Amino acid sequence: MHDDRLLVDRYLTHVRVQKRLAERTVTLYTLDLEKLREFAALVPVDLCRVHNAHIRRWVAQMHSAGRTGRGIALILSGWRSFYRWLGQEGLVSSNPVQDVRAPKVAKPLPKALGVDEAVQLAAYRNTETDPWLQARDAAMVELLYGSGLRVAELTGLDVQASTSARGWVDQQAGLAHVLGKGDKRRSVPVGSHALQALQAWMTVREQGLRVDSAQDAQHALFIGRNGTRLTSQSIWQRLKSRSLQAGLATPVHPHMLRHSFASHVLQSSGDLRAVQELLGHANISTTQVYTRLDFQHLAKAYDAAHPRARSKPDKT
Repeated sequence: MHDDRLLVDRYLTHVRVQKRLAERTVTLYTLDLEKLREFAALVPVDLCRVHNAHIRRWVAQMHSAGRTGRGIALILSGWRSFYRWLGQEGLVSSNPVQDVRAPKVAKPLPKALGVDEAVQLAAYRNTETDPWLQARDAAMVELLYGSGLRVAELTGLDVQASTSARGWVDQQAGLAHVLGKGDKRRSVPVGSHALQALQAWMTVREQGLRVDSAQDAQHALFIGRNGTRLTSQSIWQRLKSRSLQAGLATPVHPHMLRHSFASHVLQSSGDLRAVQELLGHANISTTQVYTRLDFQHLAKAYDAAHPRARSKPDKT
């Protein structure tokens, strides 16, 4: 039988002196091992006699108590290192933490604008802004939100189709042809508002070209004031600025408009397969995250409208 406190102290001295870990890391290890000792004392079981089943039970207890998967993973990492050291010291025959994993962390929901917010952003016009920039930015927002394009797909658009074009908009057919992830081509509808914005942009676009503009810029649908193809970073900056000017509470980024597109189409149609095709997802499981957004929308509508959601039950 070994003194558990003495073992922990020896290990902490080892990581502090021999491994020369940062003091902050040693402090975290100390807290992790104190928790391990508390769990073991409740069984009770010596630290050198802890089994895999004990570790799994304690993980379940931490998870049910509300600790996040990431937090549990960090604790398990500390415990795993401790038992690895005990094995090196010949005090345990196997590491009881070796094959134990923390509960999976739920993927955060993608951020999407409400319908009113998205329309507010798309319809926003600032008379004080350079008309050339205003026309360009309006067309970009309409394509990002109206067709669900990725920002890289937007920057890859050319004015017209060619063998070298990564993408283009067929205004007559009302379709955007883009090259998505994995070099997979797809075609998505372009709405009337986006087509109108594109036409307005095309009437002024050439004002941004220079005599010495590269051939790539000559072909690019969206260009900057420096006469080159617009970059993804520039679009992020312009969209953030536009959303704040439009009075939205949250700064908007390009992928948020793609999420909004998917969520709003799903709310209206309920057709998950169609949304998958429009977004260009290879696997429908990627698209299914938007059903959670859709459920949130329905839940909010219920809370706001249903009389039994708003009324408080009588106390008996």
